[in-house]
Amino acid sequence: METIKVNIYWDKNYGAVSDSVLGCVAVDNTLNGVKKGYESALELHFKGMKEDGETVPEQYELVFELTVQALLHSLEGKTTLTAIHKMSGINLKQLSHYYTGEKQPRHAQRKRIVDGIQKIGKELASVV
Repeated sequence: METIKVNIYWDKNYGAVSDSVLGCVAVDNTLNGVKKGYESALELHFKGMKEDGETVPEQYELVFELTVQALLHSLEGKTTLTAIHKMSGINLKQLSHYYTGEKQPRHAQRKRIVDGIQKIGKELASVV
């Protein structure tokens, strides 16, 4: 089974694109919407490729990866940048820069953000 990595970014809406499937994109104002939209667009894209005689994977799995900006926007109304700051140890001003897209975090910073968000989730799940 082929794995297709789909990058989800934020620019006033969510956008999805894959480096391994050129020309297939999706845009939506919700995270779930952009994922479903990409799945539909990919099916249509592969159908067109088959009709053109091109080879397409018979079975594939989509793996969605969010940019930090898209990840932070997906958490609006669920947690705050302050909570993520407290759990990740990343400066609040720096998180704000990632949220607005002014700056892009290094891989290690992204991992700290994701780990902090997961800590928040674990703490919430432990509440009885």
